[in-house]
Amino acid sequence: MQTFHATTILAVRKDGRVALGGDGQVTMGDTVMKATAQKVRKIREGKVLAGFAGS
Repeated sequence: MQTFHATTILAVRKDGRVALGGDGQVTMGDTVMKATAQKVRKIREGKVLAGFAGS
């Protein structure tokens, strides 16, 4: 079975409120290059939350 490795970004909305979170690791292959990455950020004067992932 093939193993997948990817960034996890999760958003939950309930009663008009939103929670957004993400993992904090940056990897290259099986090696953790950075364990404290900030993948969830406030943009547009803090009015927008964005989750970042990619290669």
